[in-house]
Amino acid sequence: MKRSASFLTGLLALLSLMLSVHSATADDSSAMGPLWVHPDNPCWFARPDGQAVWLTGSHTWANFQERGIESQTPDFDYDGYLDFLQRHGHNFIRMWTWEQAQWMQFVDKEVPVRYKPNPYQRIGPGKALDGGLKFDVTKFNDEYFVRLRRRVELARGRGVYVGVMFFQGFSLDKRNGNVKTGNAWHGHPFNGANNVNGVNGNPSGDDSGHEIHELIVPEVTRLQEAFVRKVIDTVGHLDNVLWEIGNECHAGSVQWQYHMIRFIHEYEATRPKQHPVGMTGAPIGTKQLLASPADWISPPGKSWLTDPPANDGTKVILVDNDHCDPWHHDPDWVWKNLFHGNQFILMDGYVDFRIGSPDKPDPNWDVTRQAMGCARKLAERIELSGLVPNTKLASTGYCLASCTGTFRCVVYLPKGGEASVDLSEVKGSLALEWIEAESGNSRAATDVRGGRRQLLAAPFAGPAILRLSQTTNLQKDQL
Repeated sequence: MKRSASFLTGLLALLSLMLSVHSATADDSSAMGPLWVHPDNPCWFARPDGQAVWLTGSHTWANFQERGIESQTPDFDYDGYLDFLQRHGHNFIRMWTWEQAQWMQFVDKEVPVRYKPNPYQRIGPGKALDGGLKFDVTKFNDEYFVRLRRRVELARGRGVYVGVMFFQGFSLDKRNGNVKTGNAWHGHPFNGANNVNGVNGNPSGDDSGHEIHELIVPEVTRLQEAFVRKVIDTVGHLDNVLWEIGNECHAGSVQWQYHMIRFIHEYEATRPKQHPVGMTGAPIGTKQLLASPADWISPPGKSWLTDPPANDGTKVILVDNDHCDPWHHDPDWVWKNLFHGNQFILMDGYVDFRIGSPDKPDPNWDVTRQAMGCARKLAERIELSGLVPNTKLASTGYCLASCTGTFRCVVYLPKGGEASVDLSEVKGSLALEWIEAESGNSRAATDVRGGRRQLLAAPFAGPAILRLSQTTNLQKDQL
């Protein structure tokens, strides 16, 4: 009997999924994780062996689904992207998910911006608003989940952790009244005009779809929970996974996000592995993020880049310029967040279609990308699990210091020059190391004595890092 091309494609996808389950299960004891909040120092994540992990990396909009102008934008080169991450020493990405099949609020509504594959099968009968077959939101599209598993596995092979995103705030209407641009809600499977199941995710009729990221339509919530379970069943056995509820969901989504965080915690409690669950801001504020049941958060506001608050251990904090100052970068943001107990990740334009789909990422951003890799290597060298932010110990205000045991501290001097460090409670001699923040190169230095406040000057110009320790075996090498 002759089979259709779509049937064969689905069969191949299913076989690939089954093989992927077998191969991933066979080696799921990797030392990468799963990560969890460090039990003794909740500023940081920890691996199963107790070693603290500092996360940093460039993420970009098309690193999971294809995203761009139909028949014009080239498919995303994921292997090349992983090469790029490794080249800069990065170890984390947000894996972007888009819920709609077409339209973007930043471009004209006549431009056929596409997002694929989608999580639900498009088998009709009938046509959706974008001209394709309607969705059946009770039937998952194997291609979506095969790709998800494969991409998380490939990232694991490069030592990269993946923040798997479930939902997308920009898949609803975010045009801010500009009717000339695309309304992503028109391409959403839960739009009543786009599915064969009679699901109406916008009972208010305001053409926004905001209700799907609330708890207003029980049928939608049940479908979303089924999707979450499917994603967890697909990649939840892997050790390099973190969860993110959704990118920049609207202000009314707070209780819905809290519900989804609890749902994930409860579902994963029945499984062999559990992973940290995150909630991100903009427009949702820091206060609501901190009050959430999430394990990690990404707060909004430029102050998290220019003068970030020191982490008090309430949540692991991943500062993401996407929620603070997108389209810009600065290596200073990286170091200030590390030395205040936060992780740092970069919304990287990379080779996106909105900047013309260039062959290579903008090299002007390399100074920040390089700083992220250097900061990660420093974090691995300084035994991060025993260090907490201490804004008073050094005059610059950017300092990580030991909270118990042998004294250690690491100080960031944003403009170089001198830093005053209070060593009045420290006895004996301390080993000293200077590191050039821009290059990661170390400089030999004479040991100093404790017992008083010391004024220490960097032996080079530019941003500097100072390490002090009562131990005498500081490793002096290049970051």
